Formats: sequence, C-alpha cells, structure tokens
Amino acid sequence: MISSDPKKVKSICFDRIAIKDQTKLSVARANGAYEFLPTVLKEFTSEKIIAEVKTSGIRGRGGAGFPTGLKWSFVPRNTGKPIYLMCNADEGEPGTFKDRDIMRFDPHLLIEGMIMAGFALGVHDAYIYIRGEFLHEANVLDAAIREAYAANLLGENILGTKFSMNLTVHRGAGAYICGEETALIESVEGKAGRPRFKPPFPAVEGFYRCPTVVNNVETLATIPAILKFGGEWHASIGVANNTGMKIFSVSGHVNKPGNYEVPLGTSLRALIEDCCGGLQHGTVPKAIIPGGSSSPWLTAEHYDIPLTFDDLAKAGSMMGSGAIIVMDETADVLAVARRLAHFYAHESCGQCTPCREGTGWLERVLVRIEAGNGKPDDMDVLRDAARFMAGRTICALADGAAAPVLSVLRHFPDAVRAGIVEKAA
Repeated sequence: MISSDPKKVKSICFDRIAIKDQTKLSVARANGAYEFLPTVLKEFTSEKIIAEVKTSGIRGRGGAGFPTGLKWSFVPRNTGKPIYLMCNADEGEPGTFKDRDIMRFDPHLLIEGMIMAGFALGVHDAYIYIRGEFLHEANVLDAAIREAYAANLLGENILGTKFSMNLTVHRGAGAYICGEETALIESVEGKAGRPRFKPPFPAVEGFYRCPTVVNNVETLATIPAILKFGGEWHASIGVANNTGMKIFSVSGHVNKPGNYEVPLGTSLRALIEDCCGGLQHGTVPKAIIPGGSSSPWLTAEHYDIPLTFDDLAKAGSMMGSGAIIVMDETADVLAVARRLAHFYAHESCGQCTPCREGTGWLERVLVRIEAGNGKPDDMDVLRDAARFMAGRTICALADGAAAPVLSVLRHFPDAVRAGIVEKAA
C-alpha cells in the first residue's frame, strides 16, 4: 500500500499493479480502491480539491507538463453549458507504453481518479478516449465500468450523494494525431481527427464548444493518492517544480526494458543502470530519446541528467510522455531517423502545408541517402526542411517530425555525411 510518509513511497500509479485479478472490483476494493471516494464526495468541495491538486504541484503526465490544478482552475463555471472530462488514453507516441499498463492491470484506479476529477469540475459526462489498437484494454475498462455502475460508483447519485456522473469508453481508430487534445475532441464529436486552432482552449471551448478538460491516464490515476494523503504529501516527493512519481517507459538497448515508476529528479544513469540492468553494449549510451520519438535526442554527455521537466528543457529536449528510447554503440542513428521520418509522414493529418509536405520531404531524402543515391546538398535540404516545418503548424506534429532529423544532423553529422559520400560517390 502507498505510504503516508513521502520518503517511503515507492510507487503511486503502479502500487497495486502486480496484484492478481486487480481488474475485478471486489479485489480492487479489498486493496484500497474507492476507499477514500466517500470522503471526497461528502466532505470535500470543488475548491478544496482543486487547491490540493495545485498544492501537489503535479504536472500533466501526457507530454506538455502543464500544471494540472491550474488547468482545472481555468474552467469557467455557471456558463449554462455542461462541463466535460476526457481522459486521453490514445498513447500513440512511439516508445510509450505506460498508460496501457494502468488500464490493463488497474482500471479502477483510473476510474476512481476520473470520478474525483469529475466531482471537482462539476462534470456529469466523462469519456475515456482509448487508442484503437488497445482492444484488450478497452474491454477491461468496459468490464470495470459496468461493475462500477452496479456498485453505484458511477451513474446517478453516486454513493448516496447528489453527484452523478456517466463514464464512456470511446475507441479511436489508431490515428497518432488524436493524441493532441483538440484532435481528440474532434474525433469524439465524430469528425476527422484534426487539431483546432487555439485559442480558444478546450477548458473554455472544447467538446461541442463546451468547457472541457483533457487529462492523461497517468495524471488522473494519481489524483486518488493526492486527495487521500494531501497536496503537501505529493509535493514532498521528487524535486521542486517537478513533484511526485513518474512512470518511464524504457526501451531500446537496455537489458531490462519496461515501465519503471521513480521519483522525478532521478538521474537518467540511475534509471538505466539500477532499474533497467544497464546497456546491452558499452558503458554509456550513444544516443537517448528522453520523451518519446518527438523529443530531441540526448547523448552520452547527458547521462547523469536529472529526469525533470526543467532539466530536460535546459538540455534542449523535453520530458514528453516519459518514453525513453536508449541507443547503444551498435545503433544505426541514420536508420532510426529514417524510420521515424516514415512514421510522421504516415501520421500527418495533412491539414497544414509545412507538415503535409515537409514530412514527406524528410522521409524521401533520408530514404535516398540510405539507398545510395544521396546528393551533396542533402544535409542542407534536411536541415532547411526541418527548420521551416517546426513552429509553423497548428499542432506540434511537425515539430516532432523535425526533432529526429535535426538531432541526427546536430549530434551525428558524420553518420549522415558518410552515408552521402560513400554511397553516392
């Protein structure tokens, strides 16, 4: 069980994940699920909940790292419009596989977090937008929600209170772009998943132009612990401005890839060596993608960097979703960049010209180099295309597509130059 002493906390979202049959309501409740929910619904006010979440310092675990409590406080009240809550369970960022473990092994934790968040925001209809490929996880969630309804944890007058909330699982169709919150909202409305211009932001004008809060699975799954133990408790874990635990999905050339929940501020070296059993080859990584495929790469000089939103930003990258892809000395960095370019070219929604055209340019040039047909000016073409894409589109997909290309040009120019010279000579 989660300790009330922040110094002894080993996990929050994964606290019950190894318990057998935790997807069943009876087992989940026997291990603490919904234990504090009656207290929240009967003794807490909306203002108190939002204040505790603000005090906790939790920042969104889906990629942007925006303070969750602040996001909730932006929602206008008494507008005459319904307020909606949406859980972003799309998890389409390459390298990320943490949210699906929460849904697959402890769905009631997510449901409880959504009930508490819904109560704080005055929500009566909430949705879990889940990636289309996550069929098993969607079925697990549906079964857990049915049990929650039967136990009066969802539906009308929850646990004898005046609060009512419905929860629906909405399956996407496997579009990466729907991980962007406004594209997600468009998809739930039945439209093509394409990002909207902002402002207005969803908190003011989202689902059917009503106030809408979109939070990540891991973020919502942390709410029950924050409210049970208090915002100060959560703020005491991790480091200043980067509080709490964080799940990192580690893949690539490590001996024990997987999900690891550690306090924010843990060093990259400690995560890889202590949790993941070290590298498969060599003693330091050749390159590290620290926050999913859309984040700029780090190199061996960053091996001791603290894993915080701020430290990664100072290093020129970002926390993102917490997906760490490790490449050791055997990695072909040019091939990695080319493969990621293919992904982004395939996943661009085509709404913005720089992204629609630019992602294809990046892929074609990298493919040309790998095929032995590279041209002398290809490095300049790649650099210019990537730079003119980033920051010039409605959403950040173009920035994500540019990141691997600019990273390999910055950190490994010889690998690209050698490919052009040797293969195109």
